[in-house]
Amino acid sequence: MSHSIPKITTFLMFSGQAEEAMNFYTSLFDQSEIISITRYGPNETGDEGTVMLAAFSLKGQVFMCIDSNIKHDFTFTPAMSLYVTCDTEEEVDRVFQRLAQDGSVLMPLGAYPFSEKFGWVADKYGVSWQLTLAKSGPAS
Repeated sequence: MSHSIPKITTFLMFSGQAEEAMNFYTSLFDQSEIISITRYGPNETGDEGTVMLAAFSLKGQVFMCIDSNIKHDFTFTPAMSLYVTCDTEEEVDRVFQRLAQDGSVLMPLGAYPFSEKFGWVADKYGVSWQLTLAKSGPAS
């Protein structure tokens, strides 16, 4: 796939796990790939081999990420989450289970007034995901 970076792109800052997270996320969704990775070399401002800047896509949506070698007083918060519409119940179940592993469930997977199947989870890196099942068409 050929990608141009959109003018507004979700940008994720990790502390040494950017490449691991990208590989994990791209393994979860179809039409996903790592687009580019630039790593820190020796004697540069980041830890050698960590991600200086990378781009990846999930279901065709482009994201950017970095590894920061500076310790910050903040990390990811559920107030900002990635909202994913899954095509099948199998996809919702599989992705939710994988993201919840070593993470935390914020809203259990289930039926809600706004979705027949929905779950909210913070993954092991602290990134929050809202997963919903695409609305099924009218019954015939």
